[in-house]
Amino acid sequence: MAKYTNTLGFFAGNEVSNQKNNTYASAFVKAAVRDTKAYIKTKDYRPIGVGYATNDDADIREDLANFFDCGKTEESIDFWGYNIYSWCGESSFTKSGFDVRTKEFKDYNVPVFFAEYGCNTPRPRLFTEVGALYGDEMNDVWSGGIVYMYFEEENKFGLASISGGKVTTNKDFDNLSKEIAKATPTGVKADSYKPTNTAAATCPKVDSDWGAPSDTLPPSANADLCSCMMDSISCAVADDVSEDDLGSLFGTVCGYKEGKYCEGVNKNTTVGPYGAYGMCAPKEQLSFALNAYYEAQNKAAKACNFKSSATIKQAAATAASNCEGLMAQAGTDGTGTVTAGAQAGTGSAGSSSSKAAASGLSVSHVQVGSMGLGLYVLGAVASGFAMILL
Repeated sequence: MAKYTNTLGFFAGNEVSNQKNNTYASAFVKAAVRDTKAYIKTKDYRPIGVGYATNDDADIREDLANFFDCGKTEESIDFWGYNIYSWCGESSFTKSGFDVRTKEFKDYNVPVFFAEYGCNTPRPRLFTEVGALYGDEMNDVWSGGIVYMYFEEENKFGLASISGGKVTTNKDFDNLSKEIAKATPTGVKADSYKPTNTAAATCPKVDSDWGAPSDTLPPSANADLCSCMMDSISCAVADDVSEDDLGSLFGTVCGYKEGKYCEGVNKNTTVGPYGAYGMCAPKEQLSFALNAYYEAQNKAAKACNFKSSATIKQAAATAASNCEGLMAQAGTDGTGTVTAGAQAGTGSAGSSSSKAAASGLSVSHVQVGSMGLGLYVLGAVASGFAMILL
């Protein structure tokens, strides 16, 4: 998508953690932010921001925003999208809670915007929140927003319908158009913009309310390492085992010795450490665990059977030249940290030509029609009121 100049940025995830009991998942989304930023830089693409879109959950909203913004620049978000539907019908800046959300983000050091907005009860939607979003009370903090959604579907949020190849707009569209036309944002011009909020957020502590550690993230995608491991093992998942059967096999082998044979593929954010092979494909991860069990049983033939779900194979006669170094970092039990060749798609692992992880983008001010949007400079702007972030 980098070749399309109206691609403003990428969401690494959307509402992945949406309550206290699944906040651990955010560690994997932040790892995706890190790897996507690194990949963009490695491929010498133009600067393209990578961010996250969150739901409006009162229990975790603050920890979520802080977690994705804190820490190293190469691991943190470039922008923050907020999905919010608290302004419904005839509401106001204070009644909707927009005043509180604005206060919460006044010192946030990356651009924030409404990634989804437009409450559809009652309908037709009035969209009177547009005046607040692009008015004096909000436009110094928020960088506009994206109305949900364009085409009408069963959830009844559409601005337009399509039938027989013809697009027909509705009353929601008309009301939004009128409110957009009345908006008079007062943002600064690009050549005058100087960011004042530069300090990253403080990382949340892991406790009963938050399960994702900030100091360590899951390992980067590394196809070379996975390939090297598969070439080296003697016991692997049989080819005819279906994806549906992998869960029970993981349950079996990971149940032995309190999970000893699955340490190399561990993805438990609170127990840790992360296994070096935890980012490999499911069958590759399971093969590593089955092989660890097989070797612990002195390579007895019956230890690589699992009701015909595993099979003994020949290790590759000649592994790639970079395999020795990669697997030494991973360690025999797979609990080491692999730093060489960490970016997917960069060629041979460990190559000196691989570039460092992407650093943060510099903030600037982007004009979209008459709207001032304090977004990262991404090489292009969209016209009118619609922005699409893929």
